[in-house]
Amino acid sequence: MKLVFAGTPEVAVPALDALLASGRHEVAAVVTRPDAPAGRGRRLVASPVAERAAEAGIEVLKPARPRDPEFLERLRQIAPDCCPVVAYGALLPRVALDIPAHGWVNLHFSLLPAWRGAAPAQHALMAGDEFTGASTFLIEEGLDSGPVYGTVTERIRPTDTSGDLLTRLAFAGSGLLAATMDGIEDGTLKAVPQPADGITLAPKITVEDARIDWAAPALRVDRVVRGCTPAPGAWTTFRGERLKLVQVALRPERTDLAPGVLEAGKNSVLVGTGSHAVELVWVQAQGKKPMKAADWARGVRIGAGETLGA
Repeated sequence: MKLVFAGTPEVAVPALDALLASGRHEVAAVVTRPDAPAGRGRRLVASPVAERAAEAGIEVLKPARPRDPEFLERLRQIAPDCCPVVAYGALLPRVALDIPAHGWVNLHFSLLPAWRGAAPAQHALMAGDEFTGASTFLIEEGLDSGPVYGTVTERIRPTDTSGDLLTRLAFAGSGLLAATMDGIEDGTLKAVPQPADGITLAPKITVEDARIDWAAPALRVDRVVRGCTPAPGAWTTFRGERLKLVQVALRPERTDLAPGVLEAGKNSVLVGTGSHAVELVWVQAQGKKPMKAADWARGVRIGAGETLGA
């Protein structure tokens, strides 16, 4: 089939690579979000998908909005049979959905209908799910509500961050997306409507969502830290400045610290929660690089009874 691939971040690149390597399909063009400012100089930078497509010599389309007439006309000229999508980042209008004969097929990083939305892996971690996965489905105008072509499952490991989980799902899902394109082409794969039960939503994680509530149980604190790593980054405050929490560890043997209270030892830093303590393993102070929490504590000289999040 002739394909136009839509995607933007690094997590979409493995799927593009899988389609380029499939030998069965022609990736005629790539659709991605416009170049965005990045770094201290706020220089405009192309998306990872745009960079990979340029390396492969593929036409790159960067519409400000996918309903722009110039983009829609170019899509009609290319006349794709199907448009596979991975984390494109913009809402597709009906006029665009109707152009390819087999529609737009999304690779979504959850087992639908669970965790429909922008941050499925993050929400699965924060909810304490034991398993998640990836699904391919036909895009409709509803939020991730279209019929499903196929799924793969993935166990969530106790130390997974959302970055770890998304990396594994990106590679497992790339094979699923390629197989879905094969099945659509030869007519052996039919999309099945999603069940009405089990729907959960996974909206984008905001900075405020990533703020640690030290009165919450330690397990919740750990899940929020892992779910918000690497982005947007779990955080708290210390002496009125933001402190990013890169990694924590559960310390169930310590139940004597009140929520938010710090205890700095020679090689460890503990903080109380609503249940038992957690150890701060890696932190990042405002304007600094990530460092071991024990090194940070020695530098700031934590006093008796000092707290986080006050």
